[in-house]
Amino acid sequence: MAIGAKDKIDALLVKKYQGLKVDNPVIQSSMVDPQKMLDAMNDYAMIQMNTINLQQQLKSTCIKAISLNIQYRKSRNIKIKKPAQAVK
Repeated sequence: MAIGAKDKIDALLVKKYQGLKVDNPVIQSSMVDPQKMLDAMNDYAMIQMNTINLQQQLKSTCIKAISLNIQYRKSRNIKIKKPAQAVK
């Protein structure tokens, strides 16, 4: 298994950039503090979890309110049987 460019475009890019040396000290100074990033991600996850919990509680409350407000009407009396019709 070879390591390197897989097609002509990759080969040209490798050829173009193989001689360049990258030393970019600005990345370390401009990088966000990892602990701050983890705290922000944790806050975002907690907000999402609270939102989902609120949605579930609201859904449950709406279902209860709708089910308590339903009024059932009898459309017919089931106990009374219709007499059988005579077959002619």
